Amino acid sequence: MSAVVVAELEAALPGRVTTDPAALRALSADRSGHVGEGLPVAAVLAESVEDVQHVCRTASAHGTPVVARGAGTGLAGGATAGDGEIVLSLERMDRVLEVSPQNRLAVVQAGVINGRLDAQLAEHGLWWSPDPASKDISTVGGNIAMNAGGLLCAKYGVTRESVLGLTVVLADGRRLDVGRRTVKGVTGYDLTALMIGSEGTLGIIVEATLKLRPAVSGETPTLTATFSSIVDAAAASSALVHAGHIPAAMELLDRPCLDALTSFTGEDPSQGGQAFLLLQCDGESAAAELQACATILQSHGGRVQVARDQAEAQRLFGLRRQMFPALEARGTPLIEDVAVPLDRMADAFAEIRRIEQDCGVLIPTAAHAGDGNLHPTFSFEGHRVPERIWEAAGRIFEMALAMGGTLTGEHGVGLLKRRWLVDELGADQFALQRQIKELFDPAGILNPGKVFAELSR
Repeated sequence: MSAVVVAELEAALPGRVTTDPAALRALSADRSGHVGEGLPVAAVLAESVEDVQHVCRTASAHGTPVVARGAGTGLAGGATAGDGEIVLSLERMDRVLEVSPQNRLAVVQAGVINGRLDAQLAEHGLWWSPDPASKDISTVGGNIAMNAGGLLCAKYGVTRESVLGLTVVLADGRRLDVGRRTVKGVTGYDLTALMIGSEGTLGIIVEATLKLRPAVSGETPTLTATFSSIVDAAAASSALVHAGHIPAAMELLDRPCLDALTSFTGEDPSQGGQAFLLLQCDGESAAAELQACATILQSHGGRVQVARDQAEAQRLFGLRRQMFPALEARGTPLIEDVAVPLDRMADAFAEIRRIEQDCGVLIPTAAHAGDGNLHPTFSFEGHRVPERIWEAAGRIFEMALAMGGTLTGEHGVGLLKRRWLVDELGADQFALQRQIKELFDPAGILNPGKVFAELSR
């Protein structure tokens, strides 16, 4: 059957189908470090919405699974593909179709790189605010499919807040246009919001209408603060937010993260501290707000230093964006993604240190401290996560839920967290969400095995 499928795709989409084993192997993994079992039957490098529709019609007719992917920067195994599956790559669909300064929107294809889009929008004095650490390599479609977060979420929100509408191809090849070009609109159910964060399980996002903001102008004053413990640093971050301050970015690194970063870059931004906080303000009152934040951090034991200029600020944030590559250099990474209420962030760091000791594993943990999103990270050899690491990760998930938090703030469920999904959703909501999946994809061919697979505990 796979030979028939490949032959049909090659006949209809000449030059856009590959069966080369090396290419398929590269397209069967994502940046989580996990690789699909076996090789996909083919990869299609789609160049248009019609190409995507044809792939879905062919796959639907033969019952062949389809795994859509952008740049493969996901960290939950959601873009991994294996035996008998078609990889549908959207990387060639990378055009900005429209920029409307008057309406503050842009229409783009799914394969547009986030960072490249922002560079183009800057020419119009505009900005698309989602800012994942991978923005220079991740695609807009991938950001939307995962409801990506990033460094600026506390002030500007996650991807969901910056999407007006989508064009989606359903499993049977139908094109569905959801959402609108207006800021307001409440007609019917919000299928746009449903598609955002659906991880390729409900439909394939091919185009997006994005809500833009005026580009940030003026200085963005920046400071660093070092602390004698990560718990103290987390408590100071929470106190700052409690006082009513919303920095544009507030990034927190513990000592194990700093050790990895120092080894990778040759620079320790904390100069030997046990915890490092990087904070930036923007807007008309940025300088005054930065000073107020500095006062609060100092009152909680922080040693504060203000960046000399914008060049130094950019260098510091460049170091922060090297955090994942630094951890990746130590082995296959399992980068986890829990979020807790802001007033429990210090407790969460303290519990992670206890789990480290109990399980005998190192857990470098960074955090988007303005929104309580923690990234406990594990390193191991090979592509299979050792059981002792799953034990430690499972305890971290239980901790996050017990604190009123969530299993994933921005990376998604994918393959890696599906066994814990019902723990957060509960049996009734889990069943309802499964029914939604079956309604959109009755044959189960879109990204099968991701998010809702049944696993024994």
